[in-house]
Amino acid sequence: MGELGEPRWAVISERGCEASGLRHEEAVELMHRLVSRKVYGTCVVTNESARHLPPVTNAEPATSSPAKTHTEA
Repeated sequence: MGELGEPRWAVISERGCEASGLRHEEAVELMHRLVSRKVYGTCVVTNESARHLPPVTNAEPATSSPAKTHTEA
């Protein structure tokens, strides 16, 4: 599985960085949940790319796991 199983993926949207430090499978699941909530512009990118966007604040939590949030490197 290689890189896909490593916690190097993030989900971004029109609101900013939704979460980072995810395995690819987790990122895809989060992206689908956001799309179902009508959050637009979602995509999976690397943590490195996502750090150029501000973290999402004042939004309904997108995940049930608060440990998977945007962090600055």
